[in-house]
Amino acid sequence: MADWDIKKLRILRTLQELGTVTATAEALHMTPSAVSQQLTGLAKQLGVTLLEAHGRRVRLTDAAQLVLRHAEAVFAQLERADAELLGYLQGEAGQVRVGAFSTAIPALVVPAVQELRRTHPGLAVAVREAEAEAAYELLAQGSVDLALSLAAHAPTPRDPKFSRVSLLADPLDVALPAGHPLAAEPGLRLADLANEPWIFGSSGPWSQITTTACESAGFVPEQAHAAADWGAILAMVAAGMGVALVPRMAMAGGGGTRGERGGAGVALRVLHADQPRRHVVAAARRGSEGAPGLARVLAALRLAAAAQTQGEAHIR
Repeated sequence: MADWDIKKLRILRTLQELGTVTATAEALHMTPSAVSQQLTGLAKQLGVTLLEAHGRRVRLTDAAQLVLRHAEAVFAQLERADAELLGYLQGEAGQVRVGAFSTAIPALVVPAVQELRRTHPGLAVAVREAEAEAAYELLAQGSVDLALSLAAHAPTPRDPKFSRVSLLADPLDVALPAGHPLAAEPGLRLADLANEPWIFGSSGPWSQITTTACESAGFVPEQAHAAADWGAILAMVAAGMGVALVPRMAMAGGGGTRGERGGAGVALRVLHADQPRRHVVAAARRGSEGAPGLARVLAALRLAAAAQTQGEAHIR
């Protein structure tokens, strides 16, 4: 296979455009002898004659014209590569891979992607659902560039491998059956539900979050049913089988209706006096968070988180 030297091909193209070695040398800030040496070297690399004498000047051979026809396609592709690389360096192009837990995807990641499609259409975001442990394994091995998780299940800020960014303090509301005596109780507190049957996961983050919130309110919740899917949890609440804490993000992301109602048969109440919250963070491999594309995704996630927070002001 011939050795296509881009620098020498550019010299040949300039010679074609300007017609003389002297003019080519002046345009490229070279000496005429250096131009001749470069073109002689290119001819040897390609195994063809590129120049032929034409009076006191030189003329490109048919082989040289053929070479340049293909070289133009190469130059055009290199221009596109330069433009794309510049976009990548400016955070306008490339791909950022995000690993996120389930409720964060519709509430934070999807709005961020929609915003980026509008403002930076050349920047692609690949989303992968993963809970905290799996997300940080993927982040550590380089399979994702950004991991979203609850702060309680994220590496500590002192972990040398990762850099953390706080995104959102997600409030937990309580879901009660619509006909429950406390569904319309003014100033409802979490402690008022100490004797209720509770619905939450049998293990994992949500089980810990529910029990921790209830214990902070002064009681240990009696688990009547175990479920992790929000649709299943709300269906059981609507059926009068118990009460449950529900993250505001889950409702915003399509798990129910925000406000006082959580869907048919469910009253979703805000615990103003002792509002429990779960904190959502994003993490990147330490040192990578300043990469332009990653920084733009983080900025879009912050905007989505801010929109969530602003929406809380309308919930009473």
